Amino acid sequence: MDTFEELNIKGFVDEPIDPALDLFDEIERLKREKNAVILAHYYQEPDIQDIADYIGDSLGLSQQAAKTDAQIIVFAGVHFMAETAKILSPEKKVLLPDLKAGCSLSDSCPPHLFSKFKENYPDHLVITYVNCSAELKALSDIVCTSSNAVQIVDSLPKDQKIIFGPDKNLGRYVQKKTGRDLVMWNGACMVHEIFSLQRIVRLKERHPQAKFIAHPECEEAILQMADYAGSTTGLLNYTMKSDAQEFIVATESGIIHQMEKENPGKVFIPAPPNNTCACNDCPHMKRNTLEKLYLCIKNELPEVTVPMDIVEKARKPIERMLEISARLGL
Repeated sequence: MDTFEELNIKGFVDEPIDPALDLFDEIERLKREKNAVILAHYYQEPDIQDIADYIGDSLGLSQQAAKTDAQIIVFAGVHFMAETAKILSPEKKVLLPDLKAGCSLSDSCPPHLFSKFKENYPDHLVITYVNCSAELKALSDIVCTSSNAVQIVDSLPKDQKIIFGPDKNLGRYVQKKTGRDLVMWNGACMVHEIFSLQRIVRLKERHPQAKFIAHPECEEAILQMADYAGSTTGLLNYTMKSDAQEFIVATESGIIHQMEKENPGKVFIPAPPNNTCACNDCPHMKRNTLEKLYLCIKNELPEVTVPMDIVEKARKPIERMLEISARLGL
């Protein structure tokens, strides 16, 4: 078995797996034996989505992490998501199939720089998007997700000054929806920044009946074209309610697996990235594989830990988000 030092180098357990092993059956057996639950984000590969106990976006995953009775939480997502689960359930063991499954958006906002940025606005309340590190959450007053950011900002007094970070595109979307003047950190998600406006226009010309849907982490010009903009869950729900038979989808392509499962017969077309990029997959999300997931549960490694002082500070803004969401019925 790998030592923690070895895991810190390569980020995941790596050992031979019998090719005759049915990984789906083995993972189900291990879940029962260890009282483990698998939480998976919509951007994971289809096999992981199909074996997960719960699939969702950041808000849904946070809610599930807070209420699960399982002793082990296996988080099939990226590092900040597993950290959030650990913050909400510090007594539980939280595992991540690959510790190097990071986040470009989280990386775009180093906590020490954000802390200095925050000092420039001492009378501002700090709202941070959940796609950030535990240390950044600890510097925040409220955490939000793309599902509830607009409603959380709207729930605050109109004269409340607000810093919003780290995603500038989501911040602009919230600012437009609420009419509030937000001070924004200049961060962005690499996946949602690469969509090509020109190629989407040409694609829409070839599919004139298709609805164009986009995540609010996309750039403003992309969102202005969208028939609907919303969180990952919001996009999925829109495809289920719409009478349209074709959709052009501007977010990470993993969500299309659920869209196809929920909408047999409908066609989903990934929005094209710019010419320098081959696809709109998140390389961090896709570091997790079914094999890594199996070894993660089997060995109970790699484990995600968060210092208790950070847990105490970061839990408050997350709980405030969950309280506001519950009160608003989100």
